[in-house]
Amino acid sequence: MKNCSNFWTRAAVLMLSGILSLFLCCDKGNPINDTRHNPVFGTMTDIDGNLYKTIQIGNQEWMAENLKTTRCSDGTPIPLVADSAAWGALATPGYCWYNNDTAHYGNTYGAIYNWHAVNTGNLAPAGWHVPDTTDWNILENYLVANGYNWDGTTDSNRVAKSMAIDSFYWSFYETQGTVSCDVSTNNRSGLSALPGGIRTAYGEYIEIGSRACWWTSSAMPSDASGALCFNIYYDGVGLDRSGGSKKCGTSIRCVKD
Repeated sequence: MKNCSNFWTRAAVLMLSGILSLFLCCDKGNPINDTRHNPVFGTMTDIDGNLYKTIQIGNQEWMAENLKTTRCSDGTPIPLVADSAAWGALATPGYCWYNNDTAHYGNTYGAIYNWHAVNTGNLAPAGWHVPDTTDWNILENYLVANGYNWDGTTDSNRVAKSMAIDSFYWSFYETQGTVSCDVSTNNRSGLSALPGGIRTAYGEYIEIGSRACWWTSSAMPSDASGALCFNIYYDGVGLDRSGGSKKCGTSIRCVKD
C-alpha cells in the first residue's frame, strides 16, 4: 500500500490533460457510458456556515465535497498551521490549505487536516461523523455489487471512476478504466472525489491533481503513530486503502450518522 509520507510530486496537468483524454482514451463504448445517471444532491452546513452538497449512496448519505470547517462542531477552533516545521512537530489538531493558499485551493478542494483533528471526535458537523474503515467498506461493497465498476462488472474493486469528479482537475493518464481516462464518464455515484493532494509529515504539499485522500477515524492497529486512509489515484481503477503518519494531512469526507 502507498504511504502518505513517501510520495513524490506528480505534475497536475489540468485543462490540457482533459483535452488530450478526449482523443486518446479508449473508454468509448463501455457499458457504463450507456447507463450513467445524474445524481440528485442534497445539502448540509457546518458550524462555520459552509454549505456542502450531499449524496445518497445505498443506505449511506455522504458529503459530496471535502470538509473546510475551521472549528470543531462544539465550537473549538482548529489551529491553522502553515509553517512546515511546526506542522511536522504537531501532536495536536491542526489544519491548513494546500500550499497555504486559501484563495486558490480552499473553496474547490477544502481544507487539509491532520489525524489529531479527526481524533477529537468533533471534527464532523453535528449529525455527521468522520467515517471509519467499516463505513468506507460499506460504500465500496455497495458500488461494486451494483455495477459501478468502470466496466460494469460486479466481481472486484474497480469503482474509482464512478467516485471521481468528472472534470479536468485530474492529471492526464490514458489507460482505459483509470480515473483520468475520459473523465466525462466519471462520477456515476455522485461522490465527486477531487484530487486535493496531501501534506506530508514533514509539511510538504504534494500530489495535487493526482490523488484524492481521506482520513478515516481508524488508527492503525499495529502502529501507534499511524492511521488509516482511503485513496483514489489518477492512474488507478479502484478505491485504495493505505496507512500513514498521524502527522500527515489529508482531506475529509463525512457520512451522516
